[in-house]
Amino acid sequence: MSNNFAKHIGYEDPLEVYLSRLEGLLISDYRISKRSVALLILQEDKEILSLIEEKEKAHREEILKIIAEAKTQFSHPLNYIISLCRQKESSRIALEVMGFRKEKKFSLRESVSRAMMNPFIGGPLLLIVLYYGLYKFVGVFGAGVLVDFLEDHVFSAHINPLAVNLVHRTIHFAPLQDLLVGEYGIITLGVRYAFAIILPIVATFFFAFAIIEDTGYLPRLAMLVDQLFKRIGLSGRAVIPLVLGLGCSTMATMVTRTLPSKRERIIATLLLALAIPCSAQMGVIMGLLGDKPLGLVVWLLVIIVVFLLVGFLAAKIMPGELPSFYMEIPPLRLPHLFNILRKTFVRLQWYFLEVLPLFIFASIFIWLGKLTGIFNLLIKILEHPVRAIGLPSEAAVAFLFGFFRRDYGAAGLYDLKKIGALSGNQLVIGCVTLTLFLPCIAQLLMNIKERGIRLGIAMSVFILFFSFAVGFFVNQVFILFNLHI
Repeated sequence: MSNNFAKHIGYEDPLEVYLSRLEGLLISDYRISKRSVALLILQEDKEILSLIEEKEKAHREEILKIIAEAKTQFSHPLNYIISLCRQKESSRIALEVMGFRKEKKFSLRESVSRAMMNPFIGGPLLLIVLYYGLYKFVGVFGAGVLVDFLEDHVFSAHINPLAVNLVHRTIHFAPLQDLLVGEYGIITLGVRYAFAIILPIVATFFFAFAIIEDTGYLPRLAMLVDQLFKRIGLSGRAVIPLVLGLGCSTMATMVTRTLPSKRERIIATLLLALAIPCSAQMGVIMGLLGDKPLGLVVWLLVIIVVFLLVGFLAAKIMPGELPSFYMEIPPLRLPHLFNILRKTFVRLQWYFLEVLPLFIFASIFIWLGKLTGIFNLLIKILEHPVRAIGLPSEAAVAFLFGFFRRDYGAAGLYDLKKIGALSGNQLVIGCVTLTLFLPCIAQLLMNIKERGIRLGIAMSVFILFFSFAVGFFVNQVFILFNLHI
């Protein structure tokens, strides 16, 4: 082998200085080169650090200081910087030892894969996936056909009347009757929302998402949006937690840990809390606006503009280097029905374990709030901003519901639409504002856990005022241009 390939990889100047300093401090035998040990130390390899504790007690503190000092010199984690240098070096070696034909012939599968990552083809393809996968299947079939059947022909026609009669015959204590089958009762509201409105929507979404996931489309989507995401301080890698946010933003916030820099994690968390609707909320919104295609387009455009604008401003306010991004692209494949059904079933299991208790808890909390007067007080407070954005006072209840669960709030708007309390314009304004509204309690707690209490609460305060500001702006645009949806 030539000397050119035998030499070690050269890293950036600051990194080489720290490697040299570490090599000079290593006096024990580790059965590998000191440079390899130094690299593992900078990457904070647990096994190597434990050996350092045993073998380098005299220099332990100095080694730890070098690690801390090196970390301050880079905006990305050191293991990411080292991996990037190795990737560049491997690419250089590959170019020197491999030859490439000028005319590459790709298989049909490879051609389709590359087309998915091409902005001119991949963009329209993404719109097709969103239209048929989310709008038609989740919005029209799930939130329309299935919800109408369960809501009208199962719960309203059979389950709710049966529950009301049974409770009134067996329980004669009015407050307890109200808890179980009242306007906001556990059965008539909590269980109905969970099974009749939210379940068919999340089931169809999880099924569609499992198909997209099983084909290998998500990594290609990450490559497609990488250049756009760099404008808002993120890389294509962020598409994974952001797309997962369409399922559950709480879990997606946890997945932001995979992003390499603190700056990216903060921006992604903010965007998840502000402009990424969860599957159930998005499905209900599609059901609300399914018969008003123009309203759905307006809602989608406003959310996309807010997503890009807030991301762009956050990237400007938080200085840092442009994120680098590379990832392995798995081969495209036809989805397997067994995999799709298994993923859908597992996620629906999570839904019942996670969401149903929250819906029941929300009904109990509202019941207690009504008994103590706190519920009515919160409603009166929310009525002022709700009226300011052009909605009736009754919509304040939906926004209060939205703080428990985003989909719970959207289901509240669904009830108002059924009784004809909202016009087309008001539906759009309500959907826009509720989408941007405060994250649910679970996501708020996750934000505080991941980003700290000060940043987590600061995000929520910003989102609260910003959501109503956008709703007010949309309402004024409708009035100014005399638009009717």
